[in-house]
Amino acid sequence: MSIGRVVAMIALVVVGCASPGPAATPSAPPVTVAPSPWSSPDRPAATPTTASPGAEPPAASLAAEGGDPVVGQLGTYVWRDGGSDSPWLPGARLVVGSSEPLAVRLDPAIPVVSWTARSVPASADGPEGATALGEGTDAPAFAAPGAGAWTVEVHVVFADDLGNARYFWRLEVS
Repeated sequence: MSIGRVVAMIALVVVGCASPGPAATPSAPPVTVAPSPWSSPDRPAATPTTASPGAEPPAASLAAEGGDPVVGQLGTYVWRDGGSDSPWLPGARLVVGSSEPLAVRLDPAIPVVSWTARSVPASADGPEGATALGEGTDAPAFAAPGAGAWTVEVHVVFADDLGNARYFWRLEVS
């Protein structure tokens, strides 16, 4: 490298250090998307696995293939230094087909350590006799139960000891 180039580079560094630039602002960590067991352009997107946590658990939306996502009802949760105890909830209404692939998206996208999904008849007032729909360690994705009206609960455990939350939907399955 020539002496002229070295001097020019030093001059740029000195000028850059001497001038007050814009204040640094923290940026959010990069978002990465976890693969869905049903990866396809026609299927609901999997939950991104990285974002900055808010003051309360993220909202959870459930979507069927080709359908609009529905935000679930937030039930019992523990989040950071607080929480809320909730009764069994009937859930937010979503109409889907029998055995249709379903995927949960968190907003903001928070890393998931584990999740479980289960269903009971919509007339039930609690989890007694629930049927398991799936479990995993990344973005929640599972198949809808058979025909009927169901309350579906998805329990999510978040990374970094942020806590856990239970979300509810009422599925009308044809």
